[in-house]
Amino acid sequence: MKKLVFFIAALAIVSCKSEPKDYVTLSGEITDKNSDSVVVRSRTYSKTIKVNEDGTFRDTLKVEKGVYSFFDGSESASIFLENGYDINMTLDTKMFDETIKYSGNGSENNNFLAAKSLLEEKLFDQDFSNLDKAGLETTFEKIKTDLTEFINSNKGVDTTVINNSIKGLERSIDGNKNYFMGIAQLKEDLPKGSKSPTFEKYENYKGGTTSLSDLKGKYVYVDVWATWCGPCKREIPFLKEVEKKYHGKNIEFVSMSIDAAKDHAKWKAMVADKELGGVQLFAPSDWKSQFVQDYKIKGIPRFLLIDPNGNIVTPSAPRPSDEALIKLFDQENI
Repeated sequence: MKKLVFFIAALAIVSCKSEPKDYVTLSGEITDKNSDSVVVRSRTYSKTIKVNEDGTFRDTLKVEKGVYSFFDGSESASIFLENGYDINMTLDTKMFDETIKYSGNGSENNNFLAAKSLLEEKLFDQDFSNLDKAGLETTFEKIKTDLTEFINSNKGVDTTVINNSIKGLERSIDGNKNYFMGIAQLKEDLPKGSKSPTFEKYENYKGGTTSLSDLKGKYVYVDVWATWCGPCKREIPFLKEVEKKYHGKNIEFVSMSIDAAKDHAKWKAMVADKELGGVQLFAPSDWKSQFVQDYKIKGIPRFLLIDPNGNIVTPSAPRPSDEALIKLFDQENI
């Protein structure tokens, strides 16, 4: 009888043990929240989580083990999730990447991702534009070495996170290097001081036509864009600020749309709706326009700077959102 009682008691203890959770518990607190919700998503999954007035949030998610994107309405971060995790995160939107911290079950993998993101930001936040091809090769090889050493030094991190990080590193290095190699090639093909390609009688939003020669005597900062280009539109507020700062200076700001002819009305509507300033032009043959082809433009937005004599300052100028643009203008004494 005693044996039977003992067996029943033992069985009760075993049955009271909690089963592994088949979901993730994700909670957190956001200082200066950007939105009333956050989103966790991948290519095959999406979950929107309500953010309370005090910046706190909490929800459960059933997921496939892997790396997801966490969006707060303005910025994003990579987050590693696996069912059974109970993760709490804190962040301040004013210093998004610098302040993300994780605690709880699963935090070690996510604190690794946060630290890796900060290191990448530091290593890639350099002025690559003045490097030649040999300099770019050396610089990107050093970046690859530093990031690889960091990834491999974190022995306690899940192998899925490590493998994903290594694959992502290769894509990031190749993408950035190829981009700046292209810029270096551009500067060889279109060197500073050489005669700039010209545009002739492009339609002006305000009426009539405009040619590059009409702007001679002033610097010309050209923004090549289109109404369908998201990154182009994100630069608009910054471009307006730069135009305001340099109003009355010896520079003209030219925005050249390469929308297709069928989207001509969309171009005019957006110029009006966004109250775009400067000289608004419509290229006659979109990507095949002579000026676009002569400057070897294969992606937008693209920014160029031409001097008062019609010579190239740079065939790939910094974007309006980049502080390097003001430094460039200062160097030219604009």
